[in-house]
Amino acid sequence: MKDNAKKITWLSLSFIAFSEVWGFGNVANGFVYFYGLQSIFSWVLIFALYFIPYALMVGELGSAFKTSGAGVSSWINNTIGHKLAYFAGWSYWACHIAYIANKGSSGLKALSWAIFCNAETYDALPSTCIQFATLAILFFFCWVASKGMNPLKKLASIAGTSTFIMSILYILLMFAAPAINPNASFIHVDFSVKNLIPNFNVSYITSLSILIFAVGGVEKISPYVNKVENPSRGFPKGIIVMTTMVIVCAVLGTLAMGMMFDPAVINSSKETFNSYVANAPYWAFQKLGQYYHVGNVLLILYALCNMIGQFAVLIISIDAPLRMLLGNEETRLYLPSGLIKQNKHGAYVNGIRLVAILSGSIILIESLVPGAANVLAQLTKLNSVCLPLRYLWVFVAYLALRKSIDKFPTEYKFTKHQTVAKFFGIWCFALTLASCLLGMYSDDKFTMFLNIATPVFLGVLGFVMPLIAKLEQKHSNNKR
Repeated sequence: MKDNAKKITWLSLSFIAFSEVWGFGNVANGFVYFYGLQSIFSWVLIFALYFIPYALMVGELGSAFKTSGAGVSSWINNTIGHKLAYFAGWSYWACHIAYIANKGSSGLKALSWAIFCNAETYDALPSTCIQFATLAILFFFCWVASKGMNPLKKLASIAGTSTFIMSILYILLMFAAPAINPNASFIHVDFSVKNLIPNFNVSYITSLSILIFAVGGVEKISPYVNKVENPSRGFPKGIIVMTTMVIVCAVLGTLAMGMMFDPAVINSSKETFNSYVANAPYWAFQKLGQYYHVGNVLLILYALCNMIGQFAVLIISIDAPLRMLLGNEETRLYLPSGLIKQNKHGAYVNGIRLVAILSGSIILIESLVPGAANVLAQLTKLNSVCLPLRYLWVFVAYLALRKSIDKFPTEYKFTKHQTVAKFFGIWCFALTLASCLLGMYSDDKFTMFLNIATPVFLGVLGFVMPLIAKLEQKHSNNKR
């Protein structure tokens, strides 16, 4: 009876997964990068061919290794071994370096919107000033993390929930706006086939990483697999319902934005495009407030929630991935002892310093880019290339699990057919890798250099760490 009381329903799982995976920023990025309503086709395609099998594979991994606390790294450790588990943990941590570099600027952007209620004030500032302010914020939150004080963690769930509620509210209010304020200026939504089917050109293919970036990270729900009532039926049911909810929000959110913004205007120039990448969510809430004659109230609420969320995610991204990498006994063997040093607060001080150096370097490099909006657009694309690379290990772990299916019994299986399971594991791996590699391409040479150099440098550093650890161990043995 006690175990049954702890079980969650498939419907509860749907809402948990939905809030973990989806956000209003995903709708805005899809709308901007995939030419308005044409993004609907792309969303449906990516959910059907990628997200659903990805989520169901995560469910099987979570069910097989329900006591493993380090996520993907633990899955690799159990199925393949220590060394690859180290590289999985390193990848998960390294992919957050560019992400951390982006969070400070995004938080400042949200703060600027909350105070000035316009894009011009922030975008008019020299990128050098913005990036040095972002660097100061990074150093401050690294200091907070080193003291073991993580006050913004408590606000993260509140800010995330508030932003999620406002995203749903945006859709509802936008569809009601024409009836309540018919005199407002709305854009006529063209549902012709030409306006709905994308142009499968170079720009489309090299932007696919944006969609992979948006729907990735579902491995966060793996701890809930065995807590669901009747996992073999309840988990896939919950995932399918969650995916349906996400598709509905993606489609309706895109339609709502289509009533506000003209894709032709967005794509009229590179500067305009970058400005929409940086400001589209804020403009959306500002226009919504105008439709309802409440001024900038909705905009300010969204901007404040987003600001708190960005800074909360910043400190969590400094702390959590580092603990996953350095707190794992198996992966410690491949790291220099200096990185594993903890202070009296239990913080990995040298690890935090390494985060400050690497993320700080990206921030300083971005100070050379003219225009604050251009910096945010560039960092968005960089993250869409770097972050999904960590998902590759999920598919590697899944293929290894299916190879040793008799060794790891599970309450839930994605599919009973080995051929189908292996096909989707290989397919998702290949699609993720191809999207990231193609996403590195850019017409701007500096952007392409950064997109290639960042993951390559962090990958090489991951190979160097075990060599340093080996030399250190050899030196220690010689002393004896």
